[in-house]
Amino acid sequence: MKFTKFIKKTAFALALASALGVHAQDIKLGFNGDLSASPSAQSGRAGVLGIEAAIEDINAAGGVLGRKLTLVSRDDQSQPPKSIQNMSDLIDNEKVVAVFGPTNSGNALAWRHIPNQKKVPTMGMIGSGTDITKPMSPGADNYMFRVSMMDREQVAALVAYALKSGSKKIGVMGETTGYGQGGVKDLLEILKLHNIEPVGVEKFAVSDTDMTSQLSKLKSAGADTLMVWAQGTPIGQLVRSMDKINYFPTLLTSWAADNITYFDAAGKTLADKPVFLRTMADPSTPKQKKLYDRIGSKLAAPSAFPFAVHGYDATLLIAAAIRQAGSTDGSKMREALEDMKSPVDGVMKVYVKPFSKTDREGLTAEDLVFIKWRDGKLVQYSDNTIKQMSPADFKK
Repeated sequence: MKFTKFIKKTAFALALASALGVHAQDIKLGFNGDLSASPSAQSGRAGVLGIEAAIEDINAAGGVLGRKLTLVSRDDQSQPPKSIQNMSDLIDNEKVVAVFGPTNSGNALAWRHIPNQKKVPTMGMIGSGTDITKPMSPGADNYMFRVSMMDREQVAALVAYALKSGSKKIGVMGETTGYGQGGVKDLLEILKLHNIEPVGVEKFAVSDTDMTSQLSKLKSAGADTLMVWAQGTPIGQLVRSMDKINYFPTLLTSWAADNITYFDAAGKTLADKPVFLRTMADPSTPKQKKLYDRIGSKLAAPSAFPFAVHGYDATLLIAAAIRQAGSTDGSKMREALEDMKSPVDGVMKVYVKPFSKTDREGLTAEDLVFIKWRDGKLVQYSDNTIKQMSPADFKK
């Protein structure tokens, strides 16, 4: 009887060890971002869809270093403390070798010291705050990379547009989040590079529904152009507030105006007021159309698709770094990303040495297009001002 029990226990232990051994062969990747709370949560969900699609394709082709990729997702609910906790959990407990996200720039700024301290590459694919990918100190090894838009690149283009169009008086507005105030900082700095002093700088909370007081001040100051940095819903509320006081200067905003939450808040009649930038209007290449056909029905809105593209390509780049490094060691992956030997054929574009020791941005101004809403759809926008713009007009 005892011998039989011993055999059973031994068999169970061997089976458990075998199962754990197979599981240990998987390469874990993590996502940390808002999937449920803020106006940009739909962007987070789209990003995860892109990551999952890339993992599925990579695994179908044999995985990486003979191992399959898996994804562990954490919802930070747009809360910096929760996002910090998630990052520590993913790295320390789940043992992920790389992290994607977050959705909100302020959260990345709250925890970017963690992957840098623990030497775990992090690939942003939604949050666009300029300071996210800066090293923690001059010359320090930097584990923050990004395949998404960067605020400063957008601001440089929007300021150039404002000045090229003949704007005389510029007003600046931003929500009080890390994302909003980071964008305002970029706006003020780049305006200063052009020797422009704004006629006013106003703030509003992300939950505000009436900004008529702030707008009235800028109207009285004679602002003929407003530059606004905020998430989708508050930009929508801002446009509705502009309608209340019949004040419609040229409106240049962050790319969050592409979010369906903006459209829902503004309404179809007012939605076409802002001009902004993003990486695409509609799926245009065969690869983009193929991915959209595959996951489009799962998106909260078609406008969220670029984030799926960013997530897909970010995953390809991490996989390529692991292959080149021949390892999941964080330092070796970072070095591989900084000097990628082979092009990575993504959905957005072919990435040829997208990063370097000092450059962490996989997408640049050359990858951006001007956008507006028209008849409920996002369309690429062009006018005489855009046609006349040249690289000399951009300062950043």
